[in-house]
Amino acid sequence: MPAIRSLIRLFILLLCTAVSSAYSATPTVRVAALQFGTLNWEMDVIRHHGLDKKYHFNLKVMPVGSKNASTVALQSGAADLIYSDWVWVNRQRHNNRIYGFSPVSASAGGVYVQPDLNVSNIIDLKNLRLGIAGGSVDKSWLLLQAFSKATLNMDLEDEVEPVFAAPPLLNKLMYDQKLSASLNFWHYSARLKAKGFTPVINVDELLKGLGITTQVPLVGWVFSEQWLESNQTALNNFLLASAEAREILLTSDQEWLRIKHLTRSENDNIFISLRDEYRKGVLKDFTAKHIKALDKLYAIFAQEGGKKLTGGANSLDTELFWMPSPSGVVRVGSGGRFEKI
Repeated sequence: MPAIRSLIRLFILLLCTAVSSAYSATPTVRVAALQFGTLNWEMDVIRHHGLDKKYHFNLKVMPVGSKNASTVALQSGAADLIYSDWVWVNRQRHNNRIYGFSPVSASAGGVYVQPDLNVSNIIDLKNLRLGIAGGSVDKSWLLLQAFSKATLNMDLEDEVEPVFAAPPLLNKLMYDQKLSASLNFWHYSARLKAKGFTPVINVDELLKGLGITTQVPLVGWVFSEQWLESNQTALNNFLLASAEAREILLTSDQEWLRIKHLTRSENDNIFISLRDEYRKGVLKDFTAKHIKALDKLYAIFAQEGGKKLTGGANSLDTELFWMPSPSGVVRVGSGGRFEKI
């Protein structure tokens, strides 16, 4: 019996060693995510369906309190990926901080007004207090200004009273009728829509009015290309898992019911609005035509936002875009080429 017990202990020890070795050989991908942000929906889907295990990496989600905290985490090397926009990446590359961007979503908000106001277009916003999320160089605000100049020959900044505030505060001011109109991020706009506030114009309509008819990504995964050099397989596998999680959210209403608590929706109308607006923004593909559209869009941003937005980068670095593929992560070039590194 003692000999049998010794053999059993030896077997268990060898098994634990093998499991430990296998785990340590699997790369860990660290993602910095806003503590209550929409990104957590996708991260939960990855974990629940074991997509990190399917694609051979260990997912570690690091909660952060703000967008600035996520960029600090990336720049310091505490995180491998964050969720941000390509304009920020372009600015960093201009300053020789080489980050890459993998596009994910075209979700964007729009202008909503109090339901009792007689407002049906941008001209009617004159003399109203317009709440704006994201500050004076918020991309949606810049697009709204460019659109009003191009289509109405009107400098909207001179016609409204801009009120810059955090997204949750803007919605509260709208709920309390202390603000006439709001230009907020997509998930806050979805809540206003569900509560019966009047839509005036959304970002998709602004883009079309400025001649950009291709669905363009606004946010996506950001990572250091220096990290990429030694983590190509890990990045590609993470991006594949991320894409599969979005496909689940695109097609499964049951999955949305499972993550309903994460949406923090107060009622079913808000929940359905969040689900539907999320699905509208998911990017289906990304090719050279998207880069050409983004190049045109960047020129508008640079014109309206100036150096405060661009950091002096007068043009878009079209080499910053990356996509996953069955054979590995590839750079998507403006000429339509796909390059492996």
